[in-house]
Amino acid sequence: MMTGLPAVDLRDLHRRALDLAGGAIAQVTAVDLDRPTPCTEWNLGDLLRHMVGENHGFAAAADPPAQRSVRDGDDPFGAFHDSAAAVTKAFAAPDFYDRQVEIGEFGVFPGRVAISMHLVDCLVHGWDVATSIDTFYRPDPELVASALAMASRWPDTPKSRGPGAAFDTRVPVPDDAPDFQRLLGLLGRDPSWAAPC
Repeated sequence: MMTGLPAVDLRDLHRRALDLAGGAIAQVTAVDLDRPTPCTEWNLGDLLRHMVGENHGFAAAADPPAQRSVRDGDDPFGAFHDSAAAVTKAFAAPDFYDRQVEIGEFGVFPGRVAISMHLVDCLVHGWDVATSIDTFYRPDPELVASALAMASRWPDTPKSRGPGAAFDTRVPVPDDAPDFQRLLGLLGRDPSWAAPC
Protein backbone atom coordinates (compact mmCIF):
# COMPACT_ATOMS: atom_id res chain seq x y z
CA MET A 1 0.00 0.00 0.00
CA MET A 2 2.73 2.45 0.97
CA THR A 3 6.50 2.54 0.88
CA GLY A 4 9.00 5.32 1.31
CA LEU A 5 7.25 7.33 4.01
CA PRO A 6 8.54 10.85 4.65
CA ALA A 7 11.70 11.01 6.76
CA VAL A 8 10.03 12.62 9.77
CA ASP A 9 9.26 11.62 13.34
CA LEU A 10 5.92 9.91 12.75
CA ARG A 11 5.22 9.55 16.45
CA ASP A 12 5.59 13.29 16.99
CA LEU A 13 3.36 14.08 14.00
CA HIS A 14 0.81 11.56 15.26
CA ARG A 15 0.71 13.15 18.72
CA ARG A 16 0.25 16.57 17.14
CA ALA A 17 -2.68 15.30 15.05
CA LEU A 18 -4.30 13.78 18.15
CA ASP A 19 -3.80 17.02 20.10
CA LEU A 20 -5.29 19.10 17.30
CA ALA A 21 -8.35 16.86 17.01
CA GLY A 22 -8.65 16.78 20.78
CA GLY A 23 -8.70 20.58 20.88
CA ALA A 24 -11.72 20.61 18.57
CA ILE A 25 -13.45 17.81 20.47
CA ALA A 26 -12.94 19.66 23.77
CA GLN A 27 -15.31 22.34 22.45
CA VAL A 28 -18.15 19.89 21.69
CA THR A 29 -21.14 20.04 24.02
CA ALA A 30 -24.04 17.65 24.44
CA VAL A 31 -26.28 19.88 22.32
CA ASP A 32 -23.82 19.56 19.41
CA LEU A 33 -24.00 15.78 19.08
CA ASP A 34 -26.84 15.79 16.54
CA ARG A 35 -25.10 18.28 14.25
CA PRO A 36 -24.34 17.17 10.66
CA THR A 37 -20.72 16.61 9.63
CA PRO A 38 -18.79 16.48 6.35
CA CYS A 39 -18.99 12.67 6.77
CA THR A 40 -22.53 12.65 5.41
CA GLU A 41 -23.51 9.29 6.88
CA TRP A 42 -22.65 10.41 10.44
CA ASN A 43 -23.82 13.12 12.76
CA LEU A 44 -21.27 14.53 15.20
CA GLY A 45 -22.03 11.97 17.91
CA ASP A 46 -21.57 9.13 15.43
CA LEU A 47 -18.29 10.63 14.22
CA LEU A 48 -16.92 10.96 17.75
CA ARG A 49 -17.81 7.32 18.50
CA HIS A 50 -16.02 6.33 15.28
CA MET A 51 -12.91 8.29 16.24
CA VAL A 52 -12.80 6.76 19.71
CA GLY A 53 -13.35 3.30 18.20
CA GLU A 54 -10.53 3.86 15.68
CA ASN A 55 -8.17 4.92 18.45
CA HIS A 56 -8.96 1.80 20.44
CA GLY A 57 -8.87 -0.40 17.34
CA PHE A 58 -5.40 0.76 16.30
CA ALA A 59 -4.21 0.47 19.91
CA ALA A 60 -5.48 -3.11 20.11
CA ALA A 61 -3.87 -3.97 16.76
CA ALA A 62 -0.57 -2.54 17.95
CA ASP A 63 -0.78 -4.10 21.42
CA PRO A 64 -3.37 -6.93 21.53
CA PRO A 65 -3.22 -7.41 25.34
CA ALA A 66 -4.04 -3.72 25.87
CA GLN A 67 -7.17 -3.13 27.92
CA ARG A 68 -9.82 -0.81 26.51
CA SER A 69 -11.16 1.93 28.76
CA VAL A 70 -14.43 3.25 27.39
CA ARG A 71 -16.26 6.17 28.95
CA ASP A 72 -19.92 6.98 28.67
CA GLY A 73 -20.96 8.80 25.51
CA ASP A 74 -21.98 11.90 27.50
CA ASP A 75 -18.28 12.79 27.79
CA PRO A 76 -16.91 12.80 24.23
CA PHE A 77 -13.70 14.61 25.18
CA GLY A 78 -12.99 12.24 28.07
CA ALA A 79 -13.61 9.21 25.85
CA PHE A 80 -11.38 10.62 23.13
CA HIS A 81 -8.67 11.55 25.64
CA ASP A 82 -8.62 8.00 27.06
CA SER A 83 -8.52 6.39 23.63
CA ALA A 84 -5.83 8.82 22.37
CA ALA A 85 -3.66 7.93 25.37
CA ALA A 86 -4.13 4.23 24.61
CA VAL A 87 -3.10 4.48 20.96
CA THR A 88 -0.18 6.80 21.75
CA LYS A 89 1.12 4.31 24.32
CA ALA A 90 0.72 1.38 21.91
CA PHE A 91 2.59 3.21 19.13
CA ALA A 92 5.44 4.13 21.52
CA ALA A 93 6.91 0.61 21.68
CA PRO A 94 10.60 0.84 20.65
CA ASP A 95 10.26 -1.81 17.92
CA PHE A 96 6.88 -0.66 16.64
CA TYR A 97 8.04 0.98 13.40
CA ASP A 98 9.13 -2.36 11.95
CA ARG A 99 6.62 -4.65 13.63
CA GLN A 100 3.93 -6.19 11.40
CA VAL A 101 0.46 -4.97 12.38
CA GLU A 102 -2.92 -6.16 11.11
CA ILE A 103 -5.26 -3.23 10.52
CA GLY A 104 -8.83 -4.50 10.16
CA GLU A 105 -9.94 -4.98 6.59
CA PHE A 106 -6.91 -3.15 5.18
CA GLY A 107 -4.35 -5.90 5.74
CA VAL A 108 -0.97 -6.27 7.43
CA PHE A 109 1.54 -3.41 7.41
CA PRO A 110 4.74 -2.30 9.15
CA GLY A 111 4.01 -0.26 12.26
CA ARG A 112 5.25 2.97 10.67
CA VAL A 113 2.54 2.58 8.00
CA ALA A 114 -0.10 1.92 10.67
CA ILE A 115 0.92 5.14 12.44
CA SER A 116 0.67 7.11 9.19
CA MET A 117 -2.77 5.68 8.42
CA HIS A 118 -4.09 6.64 11.84
CA LEU A 119 -2.41 10.05 11.71
CA VAL A 120 -4.17 10.99 8.46
CA ASP A 121 -7.50 9.62 9.69
CA CYS A 122 -7.28 11.60 12.93
CA LEU A 123 -6.15 14.82 11.25
CA VAL A 124 -8.99 14.85 8.73
CA HIS A 125 -11.66 13.73 11.20
CA GLY A 126 -10.50 16.53 13.48
CA TRP A 127 -11.39 18.92 10.67
CA ASP A 128 -14.76 17.18 10.35
CA VAL A 129 -15.43 17.89 14.03
CA ALA A 130 -14.22 21.50 13.91
CA THR A 131 -16.21 22.22 10.76
CA SER A 132 -19.36 20.71 12.28
CA ILE A 133 -19.21 23.09 15.24
CA ASP A 134 -17.77 25.99 13.19
CA THR A 135 -14.57 26.42 15.17
CA PHE A 136 -10.99 27.23 14.17
CA TYR A 137 -8.83 24.33 12.92
CA ARG A 138 -5.46 24.92 11.31
CA PRO A 139 -2.86 22.12 11.22
CA ASP A 140 0.72 23.31 10.94
CA PRO A 141 2.38 23.09 7.48
CA GLU A 142 4.73 20.22 8.37
CA LEU A 143 1.86 18.07 9.61
CA VAL A 144 -0.23 18.82 6.53
CA ALA A 145 2.60 18.22 4.07
CA SER A 146 3.44 14.87 5.66
CA ALA A 147 -0.21 13.77 5.76
CA LEU A 148 -0.69 14.74 2.12
CA ALA A 149 2.41 12.79 1.09
CA MET A 150 1.13 9.74 2.98
CA ALA A 151 -2.47 9.90 1.72
CA SER A 152 -1.42 10.46 -1.89
CA ARG A 153 0.00 6.92 -1.89
CA TRP A 154 -3.34 5.35 -0.94
CA PRO A 155 -5.20 3.50 -3.70
CA ASP A 156 -7.83 5.22 -5.81
CA THR A 157 -9.92 2.33 -7.08
CA PRO A 158 -13.67 1.54 -7.06
CA LYS A 159 -12.98 -1.08 -4.39
CA SER A 160 -11.32 1.41 -2.05
CA ARG A 161 -13.47 4.51 -2.67
CA GLY A 162 -17.18 5.27 -2.73
CA PRO A 163 -20.26 4.01 -0.86
CA GLY A 164 -19.37 1.26 1.61
CA ALA A 165 -15.61 1.60 0.95
CA ALA A 166 -12.91 2.83 3.31
CA PHE A 167 -12.71 6.23 1.64
CA ASP A 168 -15.17 8.48 -0.13
CA THR A 169 -14.75 9.40 -3.78
CA ARG A 170 -12.22 12.17 -4.36
CA VAL A 171 -13.54 15.72 -4.54
CA PRO A 172 -11.84 17.77 -7.29
CA VAL A 173 -9.63 20.49 -5.83
CA PRO A 174 -7.42 22.85 -7.91
CA ASP A 175 -3.78 21.78 -8.17
CA ASP A 176 -2.71 25.14 -6.76
CA ALA A 177 -5.03 24.92 -3.73
CA PRO A 178 -3.40 24.92 -0.27
CA ASP A 179 -2.07 21.53 0.81
CA PHE A 180 -4.75 20.99 3.45
CA GLN A 181 -7.54 21.60 0.95
CA ARG A 182 -5.86 19.13 -1.40
CA LEU A 183 -5.72 16.57 1.43
CA LEU A 184 -9.41 17.08 2.19
CA GLY A 185 -10.35 16.62 -1.47
CA LEU A 186 -8.15 13.55 -1.72
CA LEU A 187 -10.12 11.99 1.14
CA GLY A 188 -13.53 12.87 -0.26
CA ARG A 189 -14.23 16.14 1.56
CA ASP A 190 -15.41 19.38 0.04
CA PRO A 191 -13.12 22.00 1.63
CA SER A 192 -15.94 24.57 1.41
CA TRP A 193 -18.42 22.38 3.36
CA ALA A 194 -20.41 24.27 5.97
CA ALA A 195 -23.03 22.95 8.36
CA PRO A 196 -26.61 23.89 7.42
CA CYS A 197 -27.98 26.81 9.46
